[in-house]
Amino acid sequence: MQEDAATSTRPEQPPDSTGAINRAGIRVPPFWPEKPAVWFAQLEGQYTSSSITQDATKFYYVISHLENQYAAEVEDVITIPPPTGRYKKIKAEPIRRLSPSEEQRVRQLLMQEEMGDRRPTQFLRHLRKLAGPSVPSDFLRTLWTNRLPPNIHAIIVTQGQAALDDVAQLADKIAEVSPPPYVALYRHLVLTYVL
Repeated sequence: MQEDAATSTRPEQPPDSTGAINRAGIRVPPFWPEKPAVWFAQLEGQYTSSSITQDATKFYYVISHLENQYAAEVEDVITIPPPTGRYKKIKAEPIRRLSPSEEQRVRQLLMQEEMGDRRPTQFLRHLRKLAGPSVPSDFLRTLWTNRLPPNIHAIIVTQGQAALDDVAQLADKIAEVSPPPYVALYRHLVLTYVL
């Protein structure tokens, strides 16, 4: 029976101090190139639940589950791994090489991000992630508020003293009971045409 990358694998580990061979089986999630740090966090959860602590075992799990195009991004680490700290290195490099730089994230934050079909709280979390610690919270609040739909924005701007997370929860509630702006525009156009 053939196993895919998401099924349990059982690599051999070196003998421990008693001479016994340890085996561990984990379910490695498919690699997530858009968010490699999240993928490594998921993988480390698997390592912890399976009591995998050996550096070499962690390293070989990673390199055996990277698709070719992402393995090529870290080919130097795979072909010439450091003598110690292999897992730390194979974790750091995909995160560094595949994640957008702080400058790219801030540019995206300032120029490209719109709420779309996200809830206001989801949009705020997304903007926070893009902003990182370097963007002042007052600026982030202004940016988020100004990108909300007009029907939500009109109410939210009155909540200047409330905590931003509380305001975001309020924005979610408003969004739940308000029709999307395009529905209101459509109704207006239909009524105008009919009358």
